[in-house]
Amino acid sequence: MDIRVTAGDITQSDADVVIVNLFEGVASPGGATGAMDRALDGAISKLIELGDLRGKSGEFVTIHTFGKIPAPRVVVAGLGKREDFDIDAVRNLAANVLRHVRKPGVSRVATIVHGAGIAGLDPAACAQAIAEGALLGTYRFERHKAKTNNNDEKAEISELTIVEHDQSKVAVMQEAVERGKALAAATNFARDLANEPSNHLTPTELAARATAMVNSAGGLEIEVLEREDMERKGMGSLLSVAKGSHQPPKLVRISYRGREGDGYDLAFVGKGITFDTGGISIKPAAGMEAMKADMTGAASVIAAMQAIAALKPKVNVVAVAPCTENMPGGGASKPGDVVTAMNGRTIEILNTDAEGRLVLADAICYAKELGAQHIVDVATLTGAVSIALGDVCYAVLTNNDELATKVERAAAAAGEKTWRLPMFKEYDELLKSDVADIKNVGTRGAGTIAGAKFLEPFAEGTPWVHLDIAGVDMSDKDKGWVTKGASGYSVRTLVNLALQWGA
Repeated sequence: MDIRVTAGDITQSDADVVIVNLFEGVASPGGATGAMDRALDGAISKLIELGDLRGKSGEFVTIHTFGKIPAPRVVVAGLGKREDFDIDAVRNLAANVLRHVRKPGVSRVATIVHGAGIAGLDPAACAQAIAEGALLGTYRFERHKAKTNNNDEKAEISELTIVEHDQSKVAVMQEAVERGKALAAATNFARDLANEPSNHLTPTELAARATAMVNSAGGLEIEVLEREDMERKGMGSLLSVAKGSHQPPKLVRISYRGREGDGYDLAFVGKGITFDTGGISIKPAAGMEAMKADMTGAASVIAAMQAIAALKPKVNVVAVAPCTENMPGGGASKPGDVVTAMNGRTIEILNTDAEGRLVLADAICYAKELGAQHIVDVATLTGAVSIALGDVCYAVLTNNDELATKVERAAAAAGEKTWRLPMFKEYDELLKSDVADIKNVGTRGAGTIAGAKFLEPFAEGTPWVHLDIAGVDMSDKDKGWVTKGASGYSVRTLVNLALQWGA
């Protein structure tokens, strides 16, 4: 979708659909909506008077113009209550309204800048949110569907024009749109990876797609560690997960350097289990197909590097993605096995389905070896996080309040809700082992905290934040900028963190 900002009069647009808006409780529309009302001989006011248009959030009313203006259709989008309207609402509105108007015969859409007038929001921030919402909200994963003649299913919007009446604001708004496009493109790349069936996205293929992205993006460096490389580095924790699969493991490193000097200001580490059967501690059959997306953390950190390369913050960032299947083959790890991680720490494996923390442990050690000064890991780590937080937000756990606050601020800018869980020292008791330095699962309670507590020693004092996104990584329906299937949560948070750091 081509998205651009132009100066002009929205009533003169010849797009297939023009979108204006209305706050709840407004009896007489003003601004661009008022101008559209006058151009349509008071049609919007009449609909308000009749009660057919109330401005409620999620309300879309279509008016056919019958030649009164160049555009054949006008959609009035309800904004809800003025005091509740913010940048997140702009992003979600753009997604919802573009899905609403997507149909055969609609390829060009024009919209006003929602919220920049009466709501008092920054026009550039609104423009970025519109671009993000438009591209994220109209995303569909159809790679494996047969091509048909069903035009309704295949209709796509090719052009979105944001019409701003003040010419002096256009350039900065277009710059914001380009930023939003880069963020959305990276998120949709992560969605493509996470939606892909595991027979099409093995660890080898995931590494290949990361390599293709790096070659296309420019400004990035990639290295893919093979099994032999991991063995030389002593990554026994990661390799213990890969033992049951015929697919070879891969560890992907992608580096970006936006400043002079050695080391990395930020390391993004993502869990890359391309399919998780649970291993010997096998999962129930019902719903196991969803485990193709147990590599969402890896998809997020890989995709974030695409946007970072495009936006060029003055910060050094490295992404580390440990990728493997977790299968119950003849060579698979068994409950009771003891393995040794890269830093020499021994681990008693009590449950082979708690494998994500095993691959992350060595990846965090590797990030430290590369010179990472701050580490953020992203993982679909525990089912317990869904019990605690549902599908509304994801968990943040940390050994460093300052870094966690920065991550939370970056998430808020992305429209992603987070919740901090405690890391009290008493929780260390959950993972004490009789035969090794640590065991990989605790008791029934505090499962999400236990997962983070397992990872904490591998950071070894380096400021570290753990994001458990298992409750939000997939969605069963379209809602705002989130679409059915892989949500893309955490990608824009990571990019925002890098941008804020570089600033």
